[in-house]
Amino acid sequence: MSSKAPAAGFLAGGLILAGWAGSAGVAAADPQPAPPPAPKTTIDHDGTYTVGADIAPGTYSSAGPVGNGTCYWKRLGNPDGALLDNALSKKPQVVQIQPTDKAFRTSGCQPWQITGEGTAPAEVPGPAAGAQLQTDLAILNGLLGPTGERVPQS
Repeated sequence: MSSKAPAAGFLAGGLILAGWAGSAGVAAADPQPAPPPAPKTTIDHDGTYTVGADIAPGTYSSAGPVGNGTCYWKRLGNPDGALLDNALSKKPQVVQIQPTDKAFRTSGCQPWQITGEGTAPAEVPGPAAGAQLQTDLAILNGLLGPTGERVPQS
């Protein structure tokens, strides 16, 4: 019997074992795709943003226009541009972007940040605003009374 036969058998067995061990390490699961990024809560440049995909719904505020310009924004109800609400101002702005809004467009405004508040500040309804105006005018008239000048009543 030859001494080469056991050595050849041992070598063949070693190669088979090495091939099996190597192939077991190669078979790995495909990596899962990264989840899509969450919608942003800041808007730092002009453009149209899709609500729910590009930006999160919520109450946003801006310090107003860039430089001496005007700040324009609008809430859109569909991709074709159906207007829900808008403003053109030289003052700081607050807007409530609803989950049902389709998009938000901004132009000439400083960056918008979500405020964390659930709703935009309530506006004073018509009759209450009129009553407040009358109260304010009465106070002013009281202050001006000694000189005889009066603030006109509406």
